[in-house]
Amino acid sequence: MSDALINGLAGAGGGIIAQLITYPLQTVNTRQQTERDLKKEKRKLGTVQRMCQVVKDEGWGRLYGGLTPSLAGTAASQGVYYYFYQIFRNKAEAAALEQMKIGIGDGSVGMLSSLLVAALSGCVNVLLTNPIWVVVTRMQTHTKISKSLPSQTRSIPSDEAILAAAAEPPPYGTVHAIQEVYDEAGVWGFWKGVFPTLIMVSNPSIQFMLYETMLKKLKKRRALSKQGNNGITALEIFLLGALAKLGATVVTYPLLVVKARLQAKQVTTSDKRHHYKGTLDAILKMIRYEGFHGFYKGMSTKIVQSVLAAAVLFMVKEELVRGSRFLLTSKATKKLKS
Repeated sequence: MSDALINGLAGAGGGIIAQLITYPLQTVNTRQQTERDLKKEKRKLGTVQRMCQVVKDEGWGRLYGGLTPSLAGTAASQGVYYYFYQIFRNKAEAAALEQMKIGIGDGSVGMLSSLLVAALSGCVNVLLTNPIWVVVTRMQTHTKISKSLPSQTRSIPSDEAILAAAAEPPPYGTVHAIQEVYDEAGVWGFWKGVFPTLIMVSNPSIQFMLYETMLKKLKKRRALSKQGNNGITALEIFLLGALAKLGATVVTYPLLVVKARLQAKQVTTSDKRHHYKGTLDAILKMIRYEGFHGFYKGMSTKIVQSVLAAAVLFMVKEELVRGSRFLLTSKATKKLKS
């Protein structure tokens, strides 16, 4: 099994576990990003309050709306990303060694090369998996009719109440979301928000650049220490992943909000504030009608969700890679002995 495939599978496994743990926060954050009701904005509900409101009005299930395609998207995204990241990383390391032979550099991959490797991997990932995330965004932002009926409904005669209940739309599933996107914009609708998403490649690029830099420095410090312990613990990987993601999220969050607005269902009303024709149109309208603070809606929720998810992903991924290599090494050793 190639090193790229091991990293790809480990990344997919780590991404799924991280997604399962942090998904309710992701749903709440997507709703905060796409909120355009000025009356609701004035309430300024916090993350926990918003989560409780969703549970009260729509049930626990809505916090996990779109979980199935999201898990598929996470597995695909992380698998594709880590697979190509390792391939590009290996090429960058080989190029660095070749340069060292002719007296250029120390043979290690520099910060700029790490950034380029992460960016290329991210672009491949975005182009292949964007349709999945369009569907996930639709399902996360779909609002279910409140379970608590108004007082007028309670006074309706029983026959009419039964007919009203029967008229309630069916559950909003993956197929409904796919059909809705296709009806709105055809096949190209599944690549809505791809431009800001491609720019958002800078997020994991910055994240990996920070992560690799901090990890490299930590390993060097361990190598120079008198203790002679060069190993990095799972907790240290967790903390490095969290710090790297925090830095990347703060820098690129406005693009994430624009992407979510474009991928959410467009409100077809006479109010021009609620309809975006494209990336530039969305940015200009957000600045005009909401101000620059509109680009940072739900940022505190996103920081908690993304930092926790990234930390868990890095920790699980590194442990899976380490375990896989150990098993492969053990099998190879047994074959040689036999």
